[in-house]
Amino acid sequence: MESRIPSTLDEEVASLSRSADRDSLFMQANLLFPGQSKPVTVRVRNLSAGGMLAEAAVPGLAQGATAEIELRNIGFVPGHIVWVGEGKFGVAFDRPIDPHAVRRQVVQKMDVPAYISALDKKATLYRRR
Repeated sequence: MESRIPSTLDEEVASLSRSADRDSLFMQANLLFPGQSKPVTVRVRNLSAGGMLAEAAVPGLAQGATAEIELRNIGFVPGHIVWVGEGKFGVAFDRPIDPHAVRRQVVQKMDVPAYISALDKKATLYRRR
């Protein structure tokens, strides 16, 4: 079976069908439209390698609009709006992402317990015999 790029918007929406591997989650992301300096905060409800379902009241949001989505642990991902509903919309990414990377917990240096961070100082470790 040969893989091809969807040629119409309907085919693109169908390619993001429910059969895709999706992670249901509740997290925030920033959505930035071309020409805007301030991103809009949205709630991400479903995330897959090819797109996401988001919730937010975004005035003037239209199907086909391009945007960049800032996802935790990944950064900005270019994409476009494929459908718009009441307070919800779908985004198709221009390149695949790793949805598991977005879910990974970010640990800051200060969050690491002292007994573990002491190991970073290359202290002499003694082994019991």
